[in-house]
Amino acid sequence: MTSAPLIDPLLLTTAIEAVVRAGDIQLARFGRAMRVDKKGTIDLVTEVDLEVERMFRALIAERYPDHQVLAEEMGGSATVPPGPCWVFDPIDGTTNYAHGLPIFCASVALEVNGAAQVAAIFDPNRKELFTAELGGGAFLNGRPLRVSSAETLVDAMLVTGFPYDIHSRVEDIVGLFGAFVGRARAVRRLGSAAIDLCYVAAGRLDGFWEADLKPWDIAGGALIVSEAGGRVTNMTGAPFTSRGKHVLATNGVIHDAMLHVIDEFRRSRAPNRTD
Repeated sequence: MTSAPLIDPLLLTTAIEAVVRAGDIQLARFGRAMRVDKKGTIDLVTEVDLEVERMFRALIAERYPDHQVLAEEMGGSATVPPGPCWVFDPIDGTTNYAHGLPIFCASVALEVNGAAQVAAIFDPNRKELFTAELGGGAFLNGRPLRVSSAETLVDAMLVTGFPYDIHSRVEDIVGLFGAFVGRARAVRRLGSAAIDLCYVAAGRLDGFWEADLKPWDIAGGALIVSEAGGRVTNMTGAPFTSRGKHVLATNGVIHDAMLHVIDEFRRSRAPNRTD
């Protein structure tokens, strides 16, 4: 924890209102016929993603007209803008949502000069609201969160996600997955990076790694893990940034062990890599 909580309580209130409203829209349409388009071979967008994002942009324009917005479906600054910027994912877990699988959420973070100050993530299926303020701790439905105390990988349950271009990199992605399967008690793949991060913060999971992510996937969840006492870096151990594209988030105790597995796997693949 590096600073005092933000003074303006409306910032967190706005973040909470946004994700709860998003959850209401998501559930109202969940399991019903909807338009689903492709942004890539396996990358989907639904009409509900767009509806939720329009709601969010209208809310921020009304309350903070001088703030910028970066969101998944309608874009925003790809680089870190000066001043406040809301980073929003209208449905994190769109593929789950489109298939009727109830593992999805809405996620938002308010960044100032690229550093998250406030975060809120809402899972409408479990009615779980995860929140955090920089220096103010992390909470689940108002109760303080704390990461797990697992000390070794063999005692840890890990989680990861697969990128949308996995078809072109199966050996690299599944290979690293296998490396962790061989070391950990269990490895899961839920389909929502934001929920993965929240579960690390809540101590339900002990570590999460994933590459090729966007800021809206991880900006909110990374702050929640950090404020719950965890450690968040990129997958080489360098300082985390939401624009860094990859993340390793853990209870802190097993962080170096996970970095070692990642480095060991990459070194083993180095002669075969073309990137």
